[in-house]
Amino acid sequence: MSNSVAIITGASQGIGQATALRLARDFSALVLVARNRANLEETAQAVRAVGAQALVIGADLAEPAAAQAVVDQALGALGRIDALLNIAGAVPQIDLFEMTDAQWEGGLALKLHGARRLTIAAWPPLKETKGSVVLMSGNSAVFPKAPYAAVGTINAAIVALAKAFSDRGIADGVQVNSVLPGPVMTGRRRSYLKHWAPLHGLTVEEATANFPEQAGIARYGEPEEIAELMAFLVSPGARWMTGSTLRMDGGEVKSI
Repeated sequence: MSNSVAIITGASQGIGQATALRLARDFSALVLVARNRANLEETAQAVRAVGAQALVIGADLAEPAAAQAVVDQALGALGRIDALLNIAGAVPQIDLFEMTDAQWEGGLALKLHGARRLTIAAWPPLKETKGSVVLMSGNSAVFPKAPYAAVGTINAAIVALAKAFSDRGIADGVQVNSVLPGPVMTGRRRSYLKHWAPLHGLTVEEATANFPEQAGIARYGEPEEIAELMAFLVSPGARWMTGSTLRMDGGEVKSI
């Protein structure tokens, strides 16, 4: 394990936590960022058990000043940044005609603007290390629908943002890609099913069992499967891949 540092946002749960545990095998130190510091400490303990150093930063990346503060703390403690994985961000799954301006702005503030600001703040040290950036989107970017319009819209914006960063990264030596997961079984997915079930006249248990068939997939994805993809994207083997959008959704999206 060489001297290398990765920042992982949303590392307190779900895909972010799984990604942290996976990257602990490849990086000597991880910077773990999320709003829930208690859960972050649990992630940090697991990371250290694998053998990597863990720096815990409790921060709300929806706040404009948080991004630079995270980068300053990371550099102050560890001296370098080799990879940035922007995973944090929950967008309300509310119908297009019901979602308020405040809910739109809240979804944009963390998932889009939080990732944008953190990538910009980390760009100078990433240029020095010829590092990598991954922005987490979602497969709803390619089929936005009225019941969850904000999710699809913001995810599509993240794909475009990653593409713009990758264009600058060709000259600066920074690799940038985006990832579009489909239905992964996380705490967020369970909350979605609790909302989805009564709308379709089902119990939560029935909805959980029936959703894969409704979505045209064989099963839910697991956070660890997305984590493996994230690990590949920031590995030497993926170095020539930049500006790409990788969808991992069990075949939910049927279009080319």
